[in-house]
Amino acid sequence: MDFTESQIERYSRHIILQDVGVEGQINISEGKVLIVGAGGLGSPVALYLAAAGVGTIGIIDGDVVDMTNLQRQVIHFTPDVNKAKVLSAKEKIEQLNPDVKVVAYQDLLSTYNIFDIIKEYDIVVDGTDNFPTKFLINDACVLTKKPFSHGGILRFEGQTFTYTPGHACYRCVFDRPPPPNVVPTCSQAGVLGSIAGILGTIQATEVLKFLINKGELLTNRILTFNALTMDFRTIAFRKNINCPICGEHPSITELQTYDLPACDLKH
Repeated sequence: MDFTESQIERYSRHIILQDVGVEGQINISEGKVLIVGAGGLGSPVALYLAAAGVGTIGIIDGDVVDMTNLQRQVIHFTPDVNKAKVLSAKEKIEQLNPDVKVVAYQDLLSTYNIFDIIKEYDIVVDGTDNFPTKFLINDACVLTKKPFSHGGILRFEGQTFTYTPGHACYRCVFDRPPPPNVVPTCSQAGVLGSIAGILGTIQATEVLKFLINKGELLTNRILTFNALTMDFRTIAFRKNINCPICGEHPSITELQTYDLPACDLKH
């Protein structure tokens, strides 16, 4: 593809970067990324991927903007309250970078639609805050050999890792969702707003590294941080040969359905 003078100017800081250059920017511009959740994590991911010039950004979220979201979901503004999150996010992305094609799915991700949706994208970003959807994303991506970035935040802490085919998946570490109400949600326990920005930008960086095929992704490693101490560390883990979905003898060969607690419906 040929960039216009305006695009060359817009992406100049990428183009002059040795490990990106014109070829890398072309890869970014031809990339297709699905963001699951237009909330605390999805907001910074969407903004930075749009600014970088990712060609197609899909966003799926069935929720509307709530006043409590504005403390951390920076893609939404006060006038957006009661507006569908995906439409609010689409408007901001298109204002930020008209080069980007935005596909908005005003719906919840489910066993019924996930395969049809993710097949259109190169990589999936998990920006959700409930375990049933996280396991759904993992299982669908493992079964279809689709890379994804996992992210989770609570209170002052965050964690993320990247899955690519052949490496450890979410179930290699977390075998199954915890029982209901064992782990609180952000709406129950709270979250420092800027934590979402820290983790979301890390996830966006992983996606860009994946698209340009440079650097070392967070595969087989979980990055965790605590904002109170500003302690960041990576924890190495291996692909589990007994993993129920990616192990040597998988017991999960189709998508599982888990109940979504009522408190998780609005995030």
